[in-house]
Amino acid sequence: MIDFIPLEYYSKIYINFCLLLVVLTVVHAYLLDLDDKRNLVYLNITGYTLLVFIVIYMGWRPVSGKYFIDMSTYAHHYRYYQAGNPIISQKDVFFHIFMLTCSKIMTVNNFFLVCAMVYILPMYRVSKKLFKEYWFYAFLVFIVSFQFWPYGVNGIRNGMGTSLFLLGVSFYDKKFWMGIALLFAVLVHQSLLLPVLAFLGTFIYNKPKSFLIGWLITIPLSLGAGSVFETIFTAMGFAEDRLGAYLNGEESSGGFRFDFLLYSASAVFTGWYFIFKRDFNDKVYNHIFNTYLLINAFWILVIRANFSNRFAYLSWFMIGLVIIYPFLKERFYIYQHVVIGRVLLLYFGFTYFMYTIYY
Repeated sequence: MIDFIPLEYYSKIYINFCLLLVVLTVVHAYLLDLDDKRNLVYLNITGYTLLVFIVIYMGWRPVSGKYFIDMSTYAHHYRYYQAGNPIISQKDVFFHIFMLTCSKIMTVNNFFLVCAMVYILPMYRVSKKLFKEYWFYAFLVFIVSFQFWPYGVNGIRNGMGTSLFLLGVSFYDKKFWMGIALLFAVLVHQSLLLPVLAFLGTFIYNKPKSFLIGWLITIPLSLGAGSVFETIFTAMGFAEDRLGAYLNGEESSGGFRFDFLLYSASAVFTGWYFIFKRDFNDKVYNHIFNTYLLINAFWILVIRANFSNRFAYLSWFMIGLVIIYPFLKERFYIYQHVVIGRVLLLYFGFTYFMYTIYY
């Protein structure tokens, strides 16, 4: 356990460590070509250093309900199981079985280390699988994403579920293992049923133009009749789990979140630009982009719901992948490396602003 760092500095160290990595990567972008051997060495050394550091730093943090909120609840349940007690929840039983099993063989701190590994390693796997020697850029985008830290230290189970979804994406050419990973994603957190169904749906129909038009249509629909859609989704059965609780909660998000919509639109614009303006035709990217559009459209329709950001994360965890994917698959610019550096800086700039100024 890393207990020599004051808890109030934990997130600050994370965000400034990310700042250092992004700046170093941007400097390399201006000094070396993308395929330069020295750059490839930098990508591997820095990438694996980041992988080991972030797993240990996040996984072995001290247990705290003040700074990591839900972490104390997980720890309470874990110690309950360590005392030899039976499973206490009828919902999300798989995760409680996982917790009960771990409680027999490891300490609570090592349990959170395992959770961090489940959360982070699929990000490495999907980056390595999709982008080969350029994997570090995609992995860095995941690590510096706006919601990466909160869903690793607070919304732990939700974060693990989304990462298992990414693991499923990494097995796009091995359908059996893809199905297993997607199944475990839903078992870990029921809300992942929405992204999983959307992703599987793209194997039936995968035309970006239709999905993009549908996404655009949901904006005026939500502005004009958002409460109607909340009622419809509740009537369809979403009230059976925590999604229904968010829809029916007494608190509200305070109206239509144009700021959240603008953030979501960054990935939509990227996909539109490369697919329709630069003729980027990649079947896997279409699956990823269309899945993002479907889930984000669902969120737009219920954007006023209680804890709207929880809905948003069901698509937001894919934003970095949607944005960085085309840059690492085809060369669109003479100085592609410089453009990648600028995209990284701009993408992380939003995260840094939210951490250091907005919050």
